[in-house]
Amino acid sequence: MVFCQKLQKEGSPVAFAPIPGELGQRIIENICDEGWKMWIKHQTMLINEKHLSLADAKSREYLKGEMEKFLFGGDFDEVEGYVPEKK
Repeated sequence: MVFCQKLQKEGSPVAFAPIPGELGQRIIENICDEGWKMWIKHQTMLINEKHLSLADAKSREYLKGEMEKFLFGGDFDEVEGYVPEKK
């Protein structure tokens, strides 16, 4: 179990480092699987709504920065016009 910095609760860890390097290790140690899945959903919306290409280095750098802000706190980009479902 890890204490998830995104959700501020204990949770199952991410199964493997999702990206290489120091940031990937930081995710393994501080983000739970549920928090990571939230990022994947948010990342998909950013890619689709902003028409990003993962072949473009600037798009990849943008997403890496947004991922860090989303998972570890910061003013991350929202998808314009998106209203989350009410539970």
